[in-house]
Amino acid sequence: MEMSDEKKKMLNGELFHGYEPQLLKEFKYAKTLCYKFNNTRPSRFIKRVKILKKLFKSIKGFIIIEPPFYCDLGYNIEIGDCFYANTGCVLLDCGKITIGDHVMLGPNVHIYASTHPADPDLRKQFYNWSKPVSIGNNVWIGGGSIICPGVKVGDNTVIGAGSIVTKDISPNVLAVGNPCKVKKEFDSKILK
Repeated sequence: MEMSDEKKKMLNGELFHGYEPQLLKEFKYAKTLCYKFNNTRPSRFIKRVKILKKLFKSIKGFIIIEPPFYCDLGYNIEIGDCFYANTGCVLLDCGKITIGDHVMLGPNVHIYASTHPADPDLRKQFYNWSKPVSIGNNVWIGGGSIICPGVKVGDNTVIGAGSIVTKDISPNVLAVGNPCKVKKEFDSKILK
C-alpha cells in the first residue's frame, strides 16, 4: 500500500490530519494489539512479548511491560535491551520514540511524541504535530512523570516521580519537578 500524504506529513513532523483512512486503519490495528496485550494472563509472558514484537518497530532484547499499556501506532517505537515499564505506561508515538538500553519507567509514565497546534481553528479540524522523543541509556523515570514532545533525556539520568519534562535533560543528572529541572549532577566516574 502506498503511503498517504497525511502519513508522510506525520512522519516528517509536519501538521497532519489524523482522521484519514490509512492512519485510522493503523491506529485501529495498534489499539487491537494493545487490547490483546492488556488482556493476556500474567503467566503468558511469551505471548505478551510476541504481541509487542508485532506492535513496535524494534525491540533490541529483554522487555517487560506491565499491563495496562497504550500507544498510538507502535511502529514509531524503538526499545533497547533490558526495558521495564510499570503499569499504566502510555507512549503516544505519532512521532518517533527511541528508548535506550537499561531503561526503567515507574507506574503511569507517559511519553508524548504527539501534540496539537495552539491555533484553536486547527485543533477543531483535528490537526496534529509529531515531535520525536529520545530516552538515553540507563535512565530511570519515576512514576507519574510525563515526557513532552520533542524532548531528549540523556544517558544515566533519573527523572523524579511526578515530573513534567518540557525541555531536554542532560546526561548524568537527577532532574525533578514541574517543569522538570536539574537538581543534582552525578559524578561520571561513579557511574562507570
